[in-house]
This record gives sequence, C-alpha cells and structure tokens, in this order.
Amino acid sequence: MVRDTNRHFRFDWITIILFLLLVGFGWLNILSASHTGTSIDYFDFSQPFGKQLIFIFLTVGLIVLLLAIDAKFYERFSSIIYFTSMLSLVGLFVFGKNVNGATSWYAIGGMTIQPSEFAKMATALAVAKYVSDLNFNINSLKNQIQLFVIILIPAVLVLLQNDTGSTIVYGAFFFVLYREGLPRYYLTFGISTVILSVLALKFGAIITSVIAIVAVISYHFLSKKKLRIYQSILISVFAIAMSFGVKFFYQNILQPHQQDRISLWLNLEKDPVKLERMKQTFAYNLNESEKAISSGGFLGRGFLEGTRTTGKFVPEQHTDYIFSTVGEEWGFLGSSLVVITFVLLLLRILHLAELQKSQFSRVYGYSVAAIIFIHFFINIGMVMGLIPTIGIPLPLFSYGGSGLWAFTILIFIFIKLDSNRINEW
Repeated sequence: MVRDTNRHFRFDWITIILFLLLVGFGWLNILSASHTGTSIDYFDFSQPFGKQLIFIFLTVGLIVLLLAIDAKFYERFSSIIYFTSMLSLVGLFVFGKNVNGATSWYAIGGMTIQPSEFAKMATALAVAKYVSDLNFNINSLKNQIQLFVIILIPAVLVLLQNDTGSTIVYGAFFFVLYREGLPRYYLTFGISTVILSVLALKFGAIITSVIAIVAVISYHFLSKKKLRIYQSILISVFAIAMSFGVKFFYQNILQPHQQDRISLWLNLEKDPVKLERMKQTFAYNLNESEKAISSGGFLGRGFLEGTRTTGKFVPEQHTDYIFSTVGEEWGFLGSSLVVITFVLLLLRILHLAELQKSQFSRVYGYSVAAIIFIHFFINIGMVMGLIPTIGIPLPLFSYGGSGLWAFTILIFIFIKLDSNRINEW
C-alpha cells in the first residue's frame, strides 16, 4: 500500500528544483529592481516585489492542482483547452485593455490577465494532440497545412493585438515539427529567409540578389547533390523577390519605431545627430541596460548595491529588462550561473522528452523546451543589444502573474506527463 502511494509522487525533482531556483532568484532581482528607499518591507504588497510574492504563493497551489489532475486529462481535453484559449484571444478585441500599445490584457478588479501567455501552452497541447493522432502523416501536405493553421491562428490573433514579441514565439513550433520529421526544406526556407532579410537591409536588394545567385550557382556545381536547372532558377527568383520585397516591407509596412529598432540593430543609420536622438528616445532602455550590465564587472556590485538599478536608470527594469539587474548586481559570474541554469532546465526537459513512451508527451515536451528557449534567447539577446528590441519577458524571472503562471502550467503539465511514464514503468 505504501509503495502504491509513493508511486504518485515520482516526479522529476531535478526539473522542479531548477524551476524553483529560477523563480526564487528572479524574485530577488525583482525586489532589487523595484524597491524604493533605504529600508525594505518585504511584504509591501503595493510594490512589484510584494505582488510577485503573492503570485509565487498562488503558484504553489497551482502546481499542486496541476500534479493532482490525471495525466490523461491533458491529452483528452487538449482540443477544448485550445478552443477556449482562442476564444479568450478573440475576446480581447471587445473587452481587452490597452497596455503599452498592446491590447493584450483583461482587467479583472485590480489585476490584469494576459491570455496570450496561456495560449502558448494551449497551442503546445493542440499540436501534440494533432501530431500524435494515428491518422497523422507529417509528410502529407494536407496534414501540414492543418497543423500550420493550428499554429497560425493564435499567432495572427496575437499579432493583431500589436504584440509582436509573443507572435514570434510561435516560430518555436517549427523546431518541434522538424524533430518529428517535417521535411528539411521548411527549415531551410526559414533560415534562408532570415539571412536574405538581414543582407537586404544591410547591403541593399541588388547586392543581396547577386550574392544569392552566386551561392545558388556555386551549390549547383560544387555540391554532390546536384540541383536541377528549374530548381536553381526557382531558388534564384525567390531570392531576388525576397531581397526587393524585404526592402519594400521595411519601408512601407513596418511602423516607424520598428524601423528605428532594426536600423539601430543593423547600424543602418549614419547620421550622428539622428543616431544620438534614437539612443535618447526609443533606445534609451537598451542603452541604459547595456551600461548597467557592463558596470557589473566579473563579480557584480552586490545585491541591492547596483547604482543604476537602485537609481531607476532602466525604466520598467523589473519586467523585460530584469536581466540587466542580474548583470549589474551579480556580474558576469552571476549572469553565467543564470544562463547555465536555464540551459540545464532546457536540456533536462529535452532529455525527458526523448524518454517519453507516447508521442503526445514527447511532442509536448519538445514544445515546452522550444517555447522557453525562444523567450530566453530573445530576452537576453535583446537586453544585451545582440538582437532588435522585442517586448518579451524572461521566463520565471520577469515580473508578472500571467507570465509566471503560464510558464508554471507549461512546465508542470509536462512534469505530470513524465510522472505518468515513470509510474507506468
């Protein structure tokens, strides 16, 4: 009897410990970035660090609930969860509250809920359910289109709310599908599109077209796997069209602030006066973030000792720019430990995903890892100026109940699915 009872508590404690480490250290940095004055009331619930403490406390109950639910529930009701989540996104166009230019929030009493955070989890469940269907064939064009529709629906709804950052996250599912056997040309197409876009903006459409044509010709004659003439022509035409299309999209479709962010990232602006104006306006956060990180040195200035953090030089530092607090107060060493902890969490999830006996659990596990990776990669790259500024939180670190709960649900559903594998062993 005791043995049967213990079987229900066979969860992967390595993943849970890594989760707790990130949440706990994240709260310390939220405290540092948001406290005011010399003395600190750790239970001041009017401050972000106090509110986050409430969110963390409620997260404990959420975890207990997620682990108490039967693992088969998540697969059986994945379609309903997805449909409900899509309805919550549609409802924002009628009942949503605009925050920082994005209509992505429901105002409920004195708090706000961001359904786009939970939609990622719902989409991961829906993708896992569809891919694991007995009649699904990933090489079937019909199945591919239906699968892409499942991913595109939330992505488009989020994009229409002017939340570009959350929209980009849905690209993570292509890595998951590639693991499940999606033809390689999809991944090649995606990577080529990104490279052509960057080259076209940096060097112009004509030079990029010439580079692309030379690359196609070289591949045609030097590669062991020869391209047919019509394939080479089609690829060249696509490259030329993409090169000129990106320039048109950049100049006529993107908003001015989006153009400025890309221009600053690629160093396209040569006018020193305009460049300085850009750094003092929309790029102010990034500029101050880089200064805060660089001032931390190897060991950092110490907890609550960061001058730029305590001086509030980085606006809203406790949200998307929370990593700059880590860099200033904990230095290169502390920042490296945070990165290592995230990498360990990702590797652990991928390892567990490979051990799953059901395709549903495996696909969902890979989806969890891919979503966390995209958030982690973009946020830290953004804060350090390595990629354009995109509003996207650092998982389990940035302030906010919606983000914390969404990632908690995302991770602990997988922990429950994995425990089902262990208990049935």
